[in-house]
Amino acid sequence: MADVRAQLVTRVRGMLSEALGATRNRLAAAEDDLAAGRDRLARVRRAAAAVPERVGAARDRRLAEIDTRHAARIAELARRAAAAAGREAPGAASAPWDRWHATPAGRAEPPGAVRVGTVRIPGAEPVPALVPLLDAGHVHLAGSDREGVAAVVPALLLRSVGRADPGAVRLFGYDPEHLGGGLAGFAPLGTAGLLTFVGPGGLGRLLDDLVEQIRRINETVLAGEYASLRELAAATGRRPEPWRVAVLLGGDELSRHERGQLDRVVRTGAACGVHLVVRGIDLPDGPTVTRVVVDPDDARIGGLPVVLDAPPPAGLVTETCREVASRVNAGPPPAPFTDLLPPPGEYWREDSAHGLSAPIGEGPHGRPVLLTLGDYPPHALIGGPSGTGKTNLIFAWIGALAARYSPAELEFYLLDFKEGVSFARFAQGRRDPSWLPHMRLVGINVNTDREFGLALLRFLAEELRRRADAAKKHEVTKLAELRAVDPTGHWPRIVAVVDEFQALLAGRDVVAREAADLLEDLARRGRSQGIHLVLASQDVRGIEALWGRPALVAQFTLRIALPKALRILAERNDAAQSLPRHHAVVNAESGLAEGNEVARIPLAGDWETWSELQHRLWRMRPQDAAPARLFDGDAIPRLAEAPDFRALAAPEQGIPRSPVALLGEIIDVQARSAALRLPRAPGRNLAVLGTRVDEACAVLDAAARSLARQYRPGTARFSIACLDPDADPAARALYEDLADDAAWYDEETVPELMAEVGDALGAPGTPQTPHFLLLYAVDAAAGQLAGKAGRRTGLEQLRRILHDGPERRTHVLAWWRGVARMRVDLGGPAARTDQIGAWVALDVQGAELGSSLYPGTGGPDWYPRPWRGLYFDRAVHRTGQVIIPYGPSR
Repeated sequence: MADVRAQLVTRVRGMLSEALGATRNRLAAAEDDLAAGRDRLARVRRAAAAVPERVGAARDRRLAEIDTRHAARIAELARRAAAAAGREAPGAASAPWDRWHATPAGRAEPPGAVRVGTVRIPGAEPVPALVPLLDAGHVHLAGSDREGVAAVVPALLLRSVGRADPGAVRLFGYDPEHLGGGLAGFAPLGTAGLLTFVGPGGLGRLLDDLVEQIRRINETVLAGEYASLRELAAATGRRPEPWRVAVLLGGDELSRHERGQLDRVVRTGAACGVHLVVRGIDLPDGPTVTRVVVDPDDARIGGLPVVLDAPPPAGLVTETCREVASRVNAGPPPAPFTDLLPPPGEYWREDSAHGLSAPIGEGPHGRPVLLTLGDYPPHALIGGPSGTGKTNLIFAWIGALAARYSPAELEFYLLDFKEGVSFARFAQGRRDPSWLPHMRLVGINVNTDREFGLALLRFLAEELRRRADAAKKHEVTKLAELRAVDPTGHWPRIVAVVDEFQALLAGRDVVAREAADLLEDLARRGRSQGIHLVLASQDVRGIEALWGRPALVAQFTLRIALPKALRILAERNDAAQSLPRHHAVVNAESGLAEGNEVARIPLAGDWETWSELQHRLWRMRPQDAAPARLFDGDAIPRLAEAPDFRALAAPEQGIPRSPVALLGEIIDVQARSAALRLPRAPGRNLAVLGTRVDEACAVLDAAARSLARQYRPGTARFSIACLDPDADPAARALYEDLADDAAWYDEETVPELMAEVGDALGAPGTPQTPHFLLLYAVDAAAGQLAGKAGRRTGLEQLRRILHDGPERRTHVLAWWRGVARMRVDLGGPAARTDQIGAWVALDVQGAELGSSLYPGTGGPDWYPRPWRGLYFDRAVHRTGQVIIPYGPSR
């Protein structure tokens, strides 16, 4: 039992020992865990203590980054806002006063907003504070700082005036308290009609006028096509109306009518360029009203705080207004020539069958003013003093027509009686090989050659007859009908322009009478056959040939009067007297006042402007197009360039039956040569009469060279006798060029020539070799003939040659230095002159030629002038023919 107990005790003790050991182990582990937990707790506590500091640092860094980005963003936005403000209000609209100057906007670029101050943004450059005004709205000024409010007004107005074209802004001032003193700096604008002051009690009339302007613009200018003038300008590139700015500076309480009119302007004015700048009068709220409130140390635009600019310096305001007024008083600039032209892709698209129509300029409302030529009106009369732009207007009209109608539809004939070569650019030149394809004739410097104007009228009369015959053949009456039934014919409309036409009709001679008759016939019948006359003059008061011809003037129903033009419009129509520069009154009702249209004429006369259009049209010309005929009254033609001379040629066999001597260029449209035929017939000799050595030599030289061109070498004989030392160089040059076919005679040997030729005429038969005697200053041979063979015998030989020679192929082409001397050589004052079948008179008065050389009594109407001759051939002419001797061949 004791053993069991002992075993039990031992076992219990062992179990207790194990439990104790296990407990001690668990205690140690728990103590270790506790220590680790305390350690973790300490670390957590330490970490927790460090978190606020780290988070704060991160927060501070983040906030700093946000502040930096925000400041950069603000600066960028401010920069963009400043750039946008610069685009919206460039140049004078926003420049600071210390570097301010007027910078007018383009025609399609409205001035828009203007600067009144700046918006201050911390850390960024100031941004211009803009107020929308022109084409945008109205400005209402209020606040307790009266001086600050007053400073805004000149800033708004000066920047608006300086940004617009001169004259494009018109101001109306209503200042009942200071009687205009608030706008005193702008007073110089009044001299140009750009500033109108309205006195006390005149507000109602001012508002009524503004409302009427708005109504007119809506009805006649915008006309339902555009919502505003700004939209019209953007679409068309033109602005037909000025901006009207009414500055209302206080006053009494508005009446009911005034309030109603003011509200109408606020609602509808901005679209029509009518604007208000108001102080001391309430304006209704609306999208077009911008309110500027100025209090001490505080200014706001629509609630936005701003710093207002200082008012502009008084000297700057006055100087700018004076400059604007002077430019306006000088007249508006011309419009661009390109305004008259269609788009390049639409050139030559128009049909002229029923008439010609093209714009000549821009009317007061911005719409083109058209010039029409057709059945009505058929012809045009242009008038204006020197320097008012007649030539420029003609250029503009020709360009507008030439761009719309092809050369198959339209032809021009242009004649300029005043001195100058401005119209020569239409023809081919040395500097510019191009020409206007529509131009058929250009006459310049024809102030002394009235015969050329007469030749043009004769040519047109012949063309009218040709067209009338064709119309009669096809049983029609008008050009449109003729073109319809004869589509293969060439029936363009013809426009003949005669500048300074009074020179053609001046005087009471045969040229003026015939020219007036032809003009009347062309004006009366030309309309139906597409021939239109455009006559231009500085003043029609001196046109004697038109006196008593009301039927002629009545045909010119289209009248164009330039500034200060007289007697172009009807008697009581004085619209041209107040025209500014670059403008014209266009009237298609024979000058009656109700037909007036005012057009601003583009600048078309300068070389570069016209050259671009002409080159474009020249490149479009038909392949068979030929340059226009250019007649220059100051130029001397050359024989080698004459078409008739180039057409001459010697036959392959034999000799010509009726050779032709060319004497000079006829003053006519076709540049023909004056031709003297020398058949075997009595009187086929030529006398050149006058003392001008160079011209007489030129006539004989051209005659001899043209005759020589018709003969093969050795088949004709030329005897050249020169008895005037001054003529020796020209005669020698001819002798050397004719070579073996020519013989030379001088004072010593000319009697032998007379005797030889005279004796040969008595031989039987007819010589086969033609013989041409070219006698220079033959009247000087009288003494030599008397000394050698006896005066009577020598002159008798000459007379015999003149009388009998032509029938035996011997012709005399002689120069006498006076009509009286020729009569002496022919047998005296009573001698017959039948043996002189043709003559060219140089510096010889018409009365000297008398009835023996010229049909009728009193001689021809001939007034000598340099390098011109009167040619008459008994066998061909009824009246004399004015010619231009060809220039020296060398």
